[in-house]
Order: sequence, then structure tokens, then C-alpha cells
Amino acid sequence: MEKQTLPFQAEVQQLLHLVTHALYSNKEIFLRELISNASDACDKLRFEALADATLMEGGAPLAIRLAVDREARTLTVSDNGIGMSAEEAVSHLGTIAKSGTREFMSALSGDQQKDAQLIGQFGVGFYSGFIVADRITVESRRAGLGAAEGVRWSSDGSGAFEVDSIERAARGTDVILHLREDAAEYLDRWRLGSLVTKYSDHIALPIEMRKEVWDQDAGAMRQSDEWETLNAASALWTRSKNEISEEQYHAFYEALTHDSQPPLAYSHNRVEGRSEYTQLLYLPASAPHDLWNRDRATGVKLYVRRVFIMDDAQALLPAYLRFVRGVVDSNDLPLNVSRELLQESRDVRLIREGCTKRVLSMLEDLAQNAPEKYLGFWREFGAVLKEGVGEDFGNRERLAKLLRFESTTQTEPTALADVLARMKEGQEAIYVLTAESLAAARSSPQLELFRKKGIEVLLLSDRVDEWLLSHLTEFEGKPIKSVAKGAVDLGALQDEAEKAAAEAAGSELQPVLERLRGVLKDRAKDVRVTARLVESPACLVAEEGEISGHLARLLKQAGQLRPEDAERARPVLEINPEHALVKRLASEEARFEDLAQLLFDQAVLAEGGQLEDPAAFVRRLNLLLVG
Repeated sequence: MEKQTLPFQAEVQQLLHLVTHALYSNKEIFLRELISNASDACDKLRFEALADATLMEGGAPLAIRLAVDREARTLTVSDNGIGMSAEEAVSHLGTIAKSGTREFMSALSGDQQKDAQLIGQFGVGFYSGFIVADRITVESRRAGLGAAEGVRWSSDGSGAFEVDSIERAARGTDVILHLREDAAEYLDRWRLGSLVTKYSDHIALPIEMRKEVWDQDAGAMRQSDEWETLNAASALWTRSKNEISEEQYHAFYEALTHDSQPPLAYSHNRVEGRSEYTQLLYLPASAPHDLWNRDRATGVKLYVRRVFIMDDAQALLPAYLRFVRGVVDSNDLPLNVSRELLQESRDVRLIREGCTKRVLSMLEDLAQNAPEKYLGFWREFGAVLKEGVGEDFGNRERLAKLLRFESTTQTEPTALADVLARMKEGQEAIYVLTAESLAAARSSPQLELFRKKGIEVLLLSDRVDEWLLSHLTEFEGKPIKSVAKGAVDLGALQDEAEKAAAEAAGSELQPVLERLRGVLKDRAKDVRVTARLVESPACLVAEEGEISGHLARLLKQAGQLRPEDAERARPVLEINPEHALVKRLASEEARFEDLAQLLFDQAVLAEGGQLEDPAAFVRRLNLLLVG
């Protein structure tokens, strides 16, 4: 191809400006990213060579090399991996299609330290070279192409890049950084070696650099012809646990995830039996920004006999554990395993079961021995873990014990087992309430009787909670009941006198109830007297087995509320016979309909719902205020 000058896409230009200005204080990360890219290129070559051995070209063993030229002020990161064709160089290095730049830009927080850690997560690590270089030249040839099909890519990061054909005998890639004047430290062999140890010691390939020897004639150090390996050059997970320090485990986690926070916990095990594999799994301390995107690429890295296969092997962990990071290295899977085969393989099912049990054990250990840490985990990932109650029947009991909920009597999220231990004598159920928010749940009128009786109610405000309760119906023999469904029945906790008073009030107010049913026939399934209210005039409840108002609103927001569901979601209006507004209804004639509608609207607002006709509500309220 002839030499061309092409513009970067607009988002890449924005990223380059950010990298060379806002992230400048974190400049050492560039070497971590370029070495990581070089390692990926070698992994891809090994994987493609499984199907086409000629791609290896009978060359030297795979390796990554660092070379410095102090006179030219260049640092070169080389690999003999898969390499790039001219088209791939333009696509991978110049456009948004491969860089993930758009997602990166949208995730920035303005914190230099945190933003620098995001670089690797979005595959934009190559651009970090511009933190220390005022020009980057890339020379590459893809494995399998002829020597005349090499490519040179070059840019000063100002908005455009040049690309040209070159003659290149060796496959692989050289990234040549023309260092800025204030980046001279990266020409120092000791400095580069310390960064390799800090960030890339776990890389399974040797990272090599020429040895330096003292030249007496020149009175200075010079590079020899002998190459020296700077890293351990063995996959960390293949080493014995006794040989690995906690700092090394944490360094590997940071290199794997680009997360600057240490993990909450990790587990490193070699599993033998029906299936042999090694697992190194981590629990992150904080959630990624796209945790709730179930379609995003997630999962642990999969290796087969230390050969890299794929980054996001989703089949090795269930979706509700998608926050787990780590590595699985199998001895039994075929090297040419595909994503489709992963879904069907017996060995994969065994690995999945083993990894799931290991993660649950880590969580159980954290909950028992480090409850404060576990609460931190729960606040970040609890809503995702709840998905497992409905998705993983085999582990439902273990998951139920790991759940934590806000409560009317506790200041911190509490476990179901602790709720059982605090239950009042004679209490026959665990009570819960779902709402749009925690504040709405705490102020719900449906809690009034329970507060009066001192009965604990769990408050659920995550979007997944309504779905959770459809699968979690009991815990250790005690049914889980919603206080917003069905008629209130506290069993032995409710005095017979209270029940008798409620029945008497219901009989006395029958004429009012009939009139209310007539006025509200299009909005309420029924109207009845209740004993659950103490201070409020009315509240809305769902019949047992029907759709709650909260769930109906969630379905409507998602565009999934069917007409038959809307009918099932019509609530029951319960009224407090002791409230002054309800007593006034008995003697009201002229404005009975307005008061009835106002009573219903108040109940809708109290449970966090939205009025269908806010203007009518305001009009009725104004009439009441001036009347």
C-alpha cells in the first residue's frame, strides 16, 4: 500500500488529549498496558496456531522484549506474536471499532488515579504510550503474510496517523516510543525492571532485556548481546500457594482487572477428581459501572494447559456471579474448545459447579469472619447475588443465608437467620415490604400496626426484590409474607379484642364501604376495613397471589405490563375506621365522591405510586382546603 495520512476518529482524539494531559501523573502505567497487549498478541498466535501450525513460522519461542536507545531516546516493546496486517493496524489503532473509546470516555470520573485504572478495562491501553512519548511508531507483520506485507504506523497523537508498507522479515510487532524529555527515567534499565516486577511479573511469557556490562574504555555501562529475563515467566496460578505472597496475589489481580483497590478475598486451588483444573478466583471490592448490563462480556479467563483460550468464559460461572474475576486453567478441555462447546461440555459443567461452590464458600467465610467487609460487598453486589435465588435452585439455601436486608428495627442490613432469632414468641412468619425506595418503605402506612406491636419487618427496595420474593417463599420453615398483600393476620400476636373491634367497625361502616365500592369500582377491586392502620386513613394492598402495585409499576416501566396483568394489579383499598377523614365520610353527602377519590389518591402516593390524573387530585384537595 502507498503511504497514507488518515485522521483519528473524534472520540480517539478526545482520548489522546485526555491521556497526554489529565492522566499525566500516572504515567508509569503505559508499560503495563503495552506489555499486556504484547502478551495478548502471543496468546492469540498460540490459539490460531492450533488450527494452522504454519503461523508459528518455525521461529523462536514466544517472548516479549524491551530495548532502549539512549541516544535516540526510544523505548521499544517487541513481541513475536500474531502481529497486524495494514488493514488491522488502521482498524485497531485508529478507530473506535476496536478501541472501546466511547465506553471509556463515558466512564470517566475526573479522578486521575481512578481514571488511569480504567485504561486497560476498555482496551485503550495502546494510547497510554502517549503519556510518555511525543511520537509512537508501530512496525508489524501478521503471521502468515509475506515479508513484503509489513506495515509501519506512526503518529504524534495530534489528530492523525501515517500508515505505510514496509519489508519485515519477522512476524510480530514493535512499538517504538519516542520519549519526551521529562520521561528519561524510562531509558533506565533498573527502572524498567522494577516496573516489570511490579505490574507484569505474572506474565507467562519471558519479558527480556539486554544485560548491561561496564565498559572500562568508555567509562560507562553498555548493553551486551545477552538477553536477561526480568519476570518470573510462569503463570502465577500454576505455582504453589506456598511460593506466592499476598502482595503477588494482589499485583496479579490488579494486572488482571486494572482495579487499583485490593480484592476483598481470593481463592487459589487445584481441583482433582472427575475433572482436573486450577482456579484462582477474586471477589472485587467495588462494582464496575456496567454491572447491570447482563449482555456485557463477563467471566473468568480460560486457559487449557496454560494455553490462553478466551477472556470471558461465561459458561464457567452463573450470571449472578458475574462480578467474580480470575483464571481457570483446565487439563481436560480440548485446546480447540469454542464458546458453543463450552455450553455442552460435561467437564465445563463440573468446573462451573466447582467454581460456584468455591465462590459461595468465600462469601460465607467473609460473612462469618469479616462481617463489616461482607456488608461492604453486599452494598456493591447484593442486588446481583439475589438473582441466584431464582436461577440456582441447587444453591438456594446457601444463597438465602447470604442475603442481607434493611429492617425496621436494625441500623445495618440483617440476615434472615438473625431475624428468626429476634422473632417474637408466637410469630409465625417473616414479614417483608417492597417499595420504590428505602425511604418510601420506611414511611409506608402498611407498617403502622407492626411498629405498634414491635414486630420486625424487612424493607426491600431493589428492582429485583419482587422477583426474588416469588422464589424465596420461606426460610428454615418460616413462611415469608408481604405486609402489603392480603388481609393482615398476626395470629397470636393480635389481641382478640382488636379483631372483634375491627369486625364491629366493618359492620358499622358497611353503608360507607358500599358507597366507596361504587365510586371506586374502576380503580379498586374492593374496599374494606382494616386493623393494620394506626395513624393513616387508608392504604392499598394486593390480594394474596396477585401482582403488587410496586411490581405492576416495574412491569409498566419495562413495557411488559399486559392488560390481564393490569387487571390483576388492581388493589384493595383498606380504610382505618378510627381516622377522622373516614368518620367524616359517613356523614358526607355532597362531596362524598371527591373525598373518596382523594382518599384513594392519598393511598397511591403513600405507597410510592403515580397519580393518573394529578390535576384532578389538586382540584379536589383545594376544594377540601377551602371548604
